[in-house]
Amino acid sequence: MSISTIITAAGKNSRMRKDQISRNIELKNKLILPFKDKTVIETTIDNALSADVDECIVVLGHYANEIKEAIFDNYKDSVKFIINDPVDVGLSVSLYNGLANIDSEFALCITADQPTVSTETFNRMIKASNNSDDPYHTISILRRRKTGLLNTAEGLGMPFVAPRLNLMKYLENEDDNLNPILRKIFSDGYTFYGIKEKNKKELLNINHYDDYLVLLD
Repeated sequence: MSISTIITAAGKNSRMRKDQISRNIELKNKLILPFKDKTVIETTIDNALSADVDECIVVLGHYANEIKEAIFDNYKDSVKFIINDPVDVGLSVSLYNGLANIDSEFALCITADQPTVSTETFNRMIKASNNSDDPYHTISILRRRKTGLLNTAEGLGMPFVAPRLNLMKYLENEDDNLNPILRKIFSDGYTFYGIKEKNKKELLNINHYDDYLVLLD
């Protein structure tokens, strides 16, 4: 099956900015903070590009110029960048805009502040989707509670693998976080399959400065 990666990198960075101000440290978007030998977003992109995908789309919005200036030269030949217009939209709109710019049947959907999710885990998600009885009505997703067949979508978010066109139907005309939309998809009878993490750090997004410090350790 053809599959593209959508990486959303369009958020307001408000919680990180608040933490940086309270600590009296330099204000910098969390996605371009140093991580390993690169930045947070570059590490996420590299892990995605190494997975079994056909292309990678990065969706920018708030701080688009700052992020693009930091990483564009390194990825101009391997990543397609798109910018939300208008900028001030919810995560569901960013994901929809990414999906609208690919032709693949399936999408690996990731947030850019997930640099610890490994290529191995992405590939397990892709494989689970591909091997399901009905890939077009299956969401393969990084587990938060149980693994395997799930009996709820509560608490779930990215990363996940989903059929592109079906997902777009649920995202269209929505401007929201993803969990309410995932719950709607689940209630409509889609199979949700929880993929176990490689290690506990894969379950942590970088929202606050303390999250960043934990993942650096």
